[in-house]
Amino acid sequence: MRAILALSFLALACSPKRVALNSLADAFSQSGEGGAFARDNDPELVRDAVPFALKTMEALADSLDDHVVLRLGMARGFTQYAYAFVQQPAELGMPPQEAQKEMARARRFFLRARQYGLEGLRLARGLGEEEVRKRELGKAQKEEVPLLYWTLAPWAAAIAADKRDLALVGDVPVVAAMLDRAFALDESYDKGALHEFAITFDPARPEGTTSEKQKAHFDRARQLSEGVKISVLVAYAEAVLGPAQDKKGYEALLKEAAAFDVEQPKARNYRLANVLAQRRAQYLLSHEEDVFSN
Repeated sequence: MRAILALSFLALACSPKRVALNSLADAFSQSGEGGAFARDNDPELVRDAVPFALKTMEALADSLDDHVVLRLGMARGFTQYAYAFVQQPAELGMPPQEAQKEMARARRFFLRARQYGLEGLRLARGLGEEEVRKRELGKAQKEEVPLLYWTLAPWAAAIAADKRDLALVGDVPVVAAMLDRAFALDESYDKGALHEFAITFDPARPEGTTSEKQKAHFDRARQLSEGVKISVLVAYAEAVLGPAQDKKGYEALLKEAAAFDVEQPKARNYRLANVLAQRRAQYLLSHEEDVFSN
């Protein structure tokens, strides 16, 4: 009987339908990292296309309950969509009441992304949510760094979107532990993404940070980016130089980002991210009177 059951499950796993679903899931999951969406230079086109892709992935996930890459794709996709097309428009000039509604919507997407990331960690390495919350992350290996990143990033973004949720704010040490584990496993991940994230996140750590540490993260992220990503320029200007009232440095980095050639071939896999970072840089430059006192 056990042999018959084993063969039945094997047949199901290898069925043409499941093979097709897996292939489709792989295609959708990989579209956001160096894929067609990431290479596009028209944010509005991507904004209108992404919801269909995300809902298709969720529908596939109902049938593919063990597909790790699909969970990673959904965690990444919902995070990127929420930041680029919900949160950023709310932050860049939207009327206050409408902006508040959109930030609440972004937060819901971030929490959904976090949950998919947690599912992916459980499927990939048997790392359950309880272990994550207890900061018992030893099971995670280098292969899980993308899952760690696309779980901690939306988690932190959800916290930042509403600091009145004290229960969620209490998860900051969990996010910090995940970031530290990812650093230990692969500090160069995605051309410095962890270092760029640390620039804005580390001040929220219980132990805080220093401007020297933030500068070190900036320098390392810039080195690892190899001249193909400009988001770190905007992040450092906004998170560090603005609050420090360093107007000269602030303007220099934002102008560098605004002048970046987003169409250069070597940066094609980050074209969409660069276009969005460029828009943010241009907005910040045009509203710098809101940042500097003189």
